[in-house]
Amino acid sequence: MIIDLMAGFVGSFVIAGLAYWKRSLSASGLTAAILLGTGMYALGSLKWYGLLIAFFVSSSFLSHRKKQEKKQVEDLFAKGGRRDWLQVAANGGAGLVAVSAGYLTGDEAAWYAFYIGTIAAVSGDTWATEIGVLSRRAPRHILTWKKVEAGASGGVSGLGMLASLGGGLFIGFTAVMLSLFIQEPVSMRYIVAGAAGGLVGSVADSVMGATWQRMYYCEGCRKHTERPFHCGEPTRVSKGYNWCTNDVVNVAGAIAGGWAGWLFG
Repeated sequence: MIIDLMAGFVGSFVIAGLAYWKRSLSASGLTAAILLGTGMYALGSLKWYGLLIAFFVSSSFLSHRKKQEKKQVEDLFAKGGRRDWLQVAANGGAGLVAVSAGYLTGDEAAWYAFYIGTIAAVSGDTWATEIGVLSRRAPRHILTWKKVEAGASGGVSGLGMLASLGGGLFIGFTAVMLSLFIQEPVSMRYIVAGAAGGLVGSVADSVMGATWQRMYYCEGCRKHTERPFHCGEPTRVSKGYNWCTNDVVNVAGAIAGGWAGWLFG
């Protein structure tokens, strides 16, 4: 266990340190990522830890792609491109619970399927956000199907949904490759679990965003935003509950994706 802790710490320190240097993590996000990665490796193995790294690296890469084109939309989000500790916990917390449960119960197979679903969900949601905002077609409200502005909470697009599926499939294929690498039995259901987790998690995220998530309206630019301050002035509440922040929505999406991964994987 001590060796696993040290290996997890060193690996997480290097990867999170690079992300901090590339401005993908804040100082608190750096600390949280190191702690999360260390726990993942110590309680699981490379096949668990590797999925977390796959999500983190792919998401960081996409967040820096075409940044200027996405700047206007990203300015409406609650937080910028540098993930803080709450964002790290929201994206990886459900996965850490799955790793811990697999370690404590000894039922690794079931919890690994759940884990694939959680990582696929946060990957699918991130891919949908980073790629979907580049769609040339206006997104539509997931419940009313009316056109909404780019970046609107609860808005979905064809490109974004394909990105969700792509993110989930990427995690599923990575799970297969990691099992082959460490010479453990491989199940092609990992791919199905990843696809299901990516789609279900992203849809759950959008539905919560459309209904319960707290949103504000900026009188300055006349746009809806997740920020209580925008354009240098306080915004007014337009909908949702105070407790339902973007981080809470991400946690719910990860859990929904986890159940989908468990069901299909």
